[in-house]
Amino acid sequence: MRICFYAPFKPLHHPNPSGDLIIATGLHDFLRKQGHEVMIASTLRSRWIYWKPWLLIRILKEYFMAKQRVVRFRPDIWLTYHSYYKSPDLLGPTICKALNIPYTMFQGIYSTKRRRKLKTAPGFYLNRHALQRAEHVFTNRQSDLKNLQRIIPEEQLSYIKPGIFPEMFQFDEQARIKMRQLWQVHSTPVILSAAMFRPDVKTQGLTWLITALGKLADQEVPFKLVIAGDGSERKKLTTMAHKILPGRLIFAGKIKREKMAEFYSGGDIFAFPGIRESLGMVYLEAQSCRLPVVAFDNGGIPEVVQQGATAHLIKPFAEEDFCVAIKQLLHDEAQRNSMGLAAEQYVRREHDLHNNYRQFEQTLKRYAKTSQ
Repeated sequence: MRICFYAPFKPLHHPNPSGDLIIATGLHDFLRKQGHEVMIASTLRSRWIYWKPWLLIRILKEYFMAKQRVVRFRPDIWLTYHSYYKSPDLLGPTICKALNIPYTMFQGIYSTKRRRKLKTAPGFYLNRHALQRAEHVFTNRQSDLKNLQRIIPEEQLSYIKPGIFPEMFQFDEQARIKMRQLWQVHSTPVILSAAMFRPDVKTQGLTWLITALGKLADQEVPFKLVIAGDGSERKKLTTMAHKILPGRLIFAGKIKREKMAEFYSGGDIFAFPGIRESLGMVYLEAQSCRLPVVAFDNGGIPEVVQQGATAHLIKPFAEEDFCVAIKQLLHDEAQRNSMGLAAEQYVRREHDLHNNYRQFEQTLKRYAKTSQ
């Protein structure tokens, strides 16, 4: 297939890493590895663009330039990744209609409450137009699937389980030895966490985690906390850590994704609350490297772990229950190991994108053939 690919929320070249960027890149790379010819139709980022009238000329210019690229490319199908009220697809529906190209979308999101506020109403209606124009919409979240069913016929919807490419995240014994020497731990259990230090729920989650683990430190429970990540809130988190977890916390800095398997291999538990986490790729990555997970039972987290078998999911902000789950795993090496092995097998069985994206690819092919 010849596929036009567009990510209006965050173009593939965007410098700030995120779960959305990982999924978009994974989709793009999977299709290319399957032998399809994929062209980036546009790099226009449409986040809140409808409240930026000074960009109107740029939008129109990009529309005509993108249309020319598409005409020259002669695609079989168009695929947009992630359209929602903040960042609706302004290009795909119009270009595809003008050129009679099948229009599809991966990770479309529909939320009716957004039409009730002036700030979000324009994005709601623009996004709804794109969703209703799509011949097929794919989603990797059950909650989004339920919302999309309000406006899109069932036969035009597909749920694709979220996942990773497991070969990128494998437990490595030599890496474990290396990381634990670097962190200067021997038999002490290591709790890992990872997030960008942004002034939002990511830093709020890390702040909550450090505070909760401070209660275990007061009980003289042995552990070391190692956090991967960086960002504008680093100083705030560092200052807090010195007060609450002196000598027990290491900030590992920003780690390249291809090096994260080494990081995970050095740990014993992965803990991150995940406040309103939409999906949580880090939970899949950590489990794939044999780490049991402790997190909040909210958002998309229950879709990427197996409660009781690979993870302990706790009611949001239930600090005592969270600490009990962590403490239990810290004291029981056999349980940590059994849950870790179960986690590795679970990811390979349920969340291997090599398998999950084949369903997605076959559906794309079905729509592309109608244009030939």
